[in-house]
Amino acid sequence: MRSIALAAFFLGLTTFATAQTAPQATSSKTADWSYQGKTGALNWAKLDSVYRACSKGREQSPIDIRGAHLNPALPPLEFHYISGQVTLVNDGHTIVAHVNPGSYLVVGDHRYELVEIDFRHPGEQPVKGKLTDFEVHLRHRSADGKLAEVVVRLVEDPGNPNATLAALWQHLPKTVGASEKVTEMVSIGGLLPADRGYWVYTGSLSTPPCTEGVRWFVLEQELSLSREQLRAFQTLYRMNTRGAQDANGRRIEANE
Repeated sequence: MRSIALAAFFLGLTTFATAQTAPQATSSKTADWSYQGKTGALNWAKLDSVYRACSKGREQSPIDIRGAHLNPALPPLEFHYISGQVTLVNDGHTIVAHVNPGSYLVVGDHRYELVEIDFRHPGEQPVKGKLTDFEVHLRHRSADGKLAEVVVRLVEDPGNPNATLAALWQHLPKTVGASEKVTEMVSIGGLLPADRGYWVYTGSLSTPPCTEGVRWFVLEQELSLSREQLRAFQTLYRMNTRGAQDANGRRIEANE
């Protein structure tokens, strides 16, 4: 019995020492990035190895929409959006609207759940070299993890505000890291034009880590936002867009 007790005692000491010297798990953190200067888009790939695709990738976004091939066989975009509460977050790069589950997009045989909405000024997606004043990006994810970005382009019209933006902009979080919950019901469908004609191409996330394999659906019809709505965003983010990337022979198609 004495030998068993001594063995247990020394085993306990060994376990304690191992626990004290074992390496602790650390959380990985990627490098900070921005849209200008030393941490701007031209240097993203140099900031962190996980951003390598930002310069080495062959299917980066955005690209200039021009020379699109008409393909009437493309399926329509079926938006199944529901009104609900959202949470706005100022993440240091843009304002992100996190939505409740339940809204989704169907494209042919593929279903994508709406996961978040973010905003760009000026517009990020050029069409024949021209940018709009503002953009809304609606990010969707399929059950197998594939991403689909829907782009809505907006132009300034001083007397014609967007109703959905009006509901959101009352709650804009002003400081980085801050969040605001919009408790009233927000109509996400109000961010979509009536005409759902689109251009489509395969691209990437337009922010680090610039992951490729993203389907981009750029809606052809533009919407409007008021000057006050545009300026409210400008006070937070004067410029948060990535420049156009090389198409590298990618095919751009239009459904109408």
